[in-house]
Amino acid sequence: MNKDFLPLYDVIIIGAGPAGACAGALLRRAGKTVLCVEKAHFPRFSIGESLLPHCMEFLAEAGLLDRLEQQADSLGFQFKNGAAFLKNGMRTEFDFTRKFSKGPGTTFQVKRAAFDALLADGAAAQGVDIRYGLEVTDFLYPDAELVQLKVNNEQGESRLLNCKFVLDASGFGRVLPKLLDLETPSGFPVRQACFCHIRDGITDPGFDRNKILITVHPTLHDVWYWLIPFSDGTASLGVVGATERFAATDTAAASLWQKVADEADLSLLLANAEAINEVRSLVGYSANVGDLAGDRYALLGNAGEFLDPVFSSGVTIALRSASTAVPLVLKQLSGEAVDWNAQYTKPLRHGISTFRQFVEAWYDSRFQNIIFNEQRQEQVSQMISSILAGYAWDQQNPYVADTKKRLQTLSEICA
Repeated sequence: MNKDFLPLYDVIIIGAGPAGACAGALLRRAGKTVLCVEKAHFPRFSIGESLLPHCMEFLAEAGLLDRLEQQADSLGFQFKNGAAFLKNGMRTEFDFTRKFSKGPGTTFQVKRAAFDALLADGAAAQGVDIRYGLEVTDFLYPDAELVQLKVNNEQGESRLLNCKFVLDASGFGRVLPKLLDLETPSGFPVRQACFCHIRDGITDPGFDRNKILITVHPTLHDVWYWLIPFSDGTASLGVVGATERFAATDTAAASLWQKVADEADLSLLLANAEAINEVRSLVGYSANVGDLAGDRYALLGNAGEFLDPVFSSGVTIALRSASTAVPLVLKQLSGEAVDWNAQYTKPLRHGISTFRQFVEAWYDSRFQNIIFNEQRQEQVSQMISSILAGYAWDQQNPYVADTKKRLQTLSEICA
C-alpha cells in the first residue's frame, strides 16, 4: 500500500461523493489537513441526478460552484428551473424562481458520474487528499484523543490511519452505521426503484427539458416515474413502487418498460427512447440511524438517513449536512464544547422531517390531490415551491414551521 500518508490528519472523510467533497473543501478552506478515502474509482454511476436550487448555496460556500457552472454545458448538464407533474392527463408544474424562500431558484440536472468527479476534483484542487480504491473495514479508539480507521486496498493490504475526527459520507455504503451498529428501521415501506439512462428521442415541442417530470401511474397512485432530461438528448428514467408492484416481472428492465407502457402519455413521449446502459434496480433504499453523531464522528447525507427519491432531496440533504457539520468539527478541533445533538442532529433533522412528511403525503395521495387541484392559490404554491426547491429548513415558511398540520389542513381543503 502507498506509504505517503500523514501520521495524523485533522479529519478523515469516508466517501468522495457530494457530501465528502463539500466537507473536505470547507475543511481545507479553514486550513485543516484532510484525507478522503473512497472505495470506488471515479467516475462511477450513481442516481440522484436532479439537483435542487438550495444546493447551489452550499457549492458556492465550498468554492465548487464556479467549476460546475463553467463545465455544465460540456458535460451535458441541463439547466433546471422547476418540476412538472403528470397524472391521468392532468398536468401541473412548479417554477422554482417563484418561491417563498430567499436563495437561488435554478440549478442543474446532472449526470452523477461526471458531477461527482467534478466536485471531487474541485476539492482535490483545494488541497483535499483523496485516495481511491480504499475500503474502510474498522473504526477504533486508540486513546482519548485519536480515531483510527483500518483501510484495505484492492490488493488486500491493510493500514491504520490516524485522525482527530471522522466524517462518514459513504452514502448507501453506510460504513459507520454498519461498523458501529447504528442502523434503525426507516419507518417507510420497502420500495424498489428500476432505472437507467436513455437516449430519449423526445420530439414533443411542448416538453420542457428545464424541469424534471414526475408522472403518477394511471391506476396505482403509489407508483411513479421520474424523467430527468440532460442537455445532450439523453435522460435518466426510473420507476418507483412497493416491491410487490414488480412481482410479476423477472428483470429490472421488464419492470421498468412494462410500467412505462402502462402510462399512455409517458409511453407516447418516449416512443423513440432507447436504453444506453443496463437497467438497474435498488430495493429497500430508505435508511435511518438513532443518532447522526457520536464520539469523534458524524454522519453526512445518505450515510445517516435516506428518505425517497420522489422530491430529489438526497444531494441537498447531503450538502446541507456537510455545511452544518464542518463548523462544529472546527469548534471541536479547537477545544470548544459541541453539543452534536442540539447543534447538528436536531436542526438537520428538522428539514429532513419536512421532506419526510411531504414524501408520506405523496404516497398516500394527499400531496398529489393538493398539487393537481385546479384552485391552487399562488401564495401557497410559492411556499410549496420553496420546499420542492430544497428550502426545507426555512422556518419563515409555514409549511416548514408546522408541516404536518399545514399539509393536513390543505389536503382537507383540496379534498
